[in-house]
Amino acid sequence: MSLRLSLAFAPGGCAMPDEGRIAVFSPSAGLDLSALPKERVLILHPTRPVFESYEAAGFACLPGVSAVPEGEKFAAAVVFLPRAKAEARLLVAQASAVTSGPVLVDGGKTDGIDSVLKGLRKLVEVSAPISKAHGKIFWFQGGNAALADWMPDETSEVDGYVTAPGVFSADGIDPASALLAQSLPEKLGRVVVDLGAGWGYLSSQILTHTGVEELHLVEADHVALDCARRNVTDPRAKFYWADARHWQASGPVNTGPVNTGVMNPPFHSGRSAEPELGQAFIAAAAKMLSASGHLWMVANRHLPYETILGERFAVVSEVAGNNRFKVLHAQRPRRAKR
Repeated sequence: MSLRLSLAFAPGGCAMPDEGRIAVFSPSAGLDLSALPKERVLILHPTRPVFESYEAAGFACLPGVSAVPEGEKFAAAVVFLPRAKAEARLLVAQASAVTSGPVLVDGGKTDGIDSVLKGLRKLVEVSAPISKAHGKIFWFQGGNAALADWMPDETSEVDGYVTAPGVFSADGIDPASALLAQSLPEKLGRVVVDLGAGWGYLSSQILTHTGVEELHLVEADHVALDCARRNVTDPRAKFYWADARHWQASGPVNTGPVNTGVMNPPFHSGRSAEPELGQAFIAAAAKMLSASGHLWMVANRHLPYETILGERFAVVSEVAGNNRFKVLHAQRPRRAKR
């Protein structure tokens, strides 16, 4: 993708404005953005680990366009397309709305770049695309009112909950989470953490259980967490935009040890299955739970989580499931030997 960006700004291509900030929407982690003047770039990314990686690299960062000061216009924008079609169109429309100069759109064929290009050609004047590395980049002039139809509601209500384009299970309650919610015992403990809380479905169910005094929602997607704040209004809930793999439940975060962890961990990064993500969630849960703590989790049946659960907890059992999912219960985390 960075190669396509370099080609776009080559002589005869897109003219880079001489001054003004450049908004970069949703670049993947580690992307080479050297074609852009770093001191003028503002990264807009809702995912905490990616956000932190660019912040550590010295870029100015915000979690999304809603955090941009009202009325600010960018000299140029670059949109790296996400996979979700509704989210992709929303980002392109947002970029156009806040940009007075060129808006570049970059994506692979598997990201739907051809569909976006075809749709934009019906609305605005678009440059000839540059094709390279199984993808394309093209640009158009920002500030075009014709893209208003691409600006859907940033949130919508499904199954009685607020969701948003691009978040996990945006179209309704995830069946794996529903199975986990049905399998939880009535008494969960005083302090509970929902790791990878998403837009808050599991948390809303956890708060109906006896004895829960504190619930910590930890979620890396800023958009999903904003939805969770609207779906979970109980004062016992606390919200953290954080990577669950590294979040620490200590110090001022809570008023006691975490008794119970609940999670439906992610297992995809992009299009590839990565069970290591779920394994990292399990390791993190084992560290933050009290010595007598419990972990309740759901996973696709084929995912190999039992081994690491056995390494990290004294007791592990499957308590519910079907041909697609399994609900696992782990008790008493093992402490690493010093």
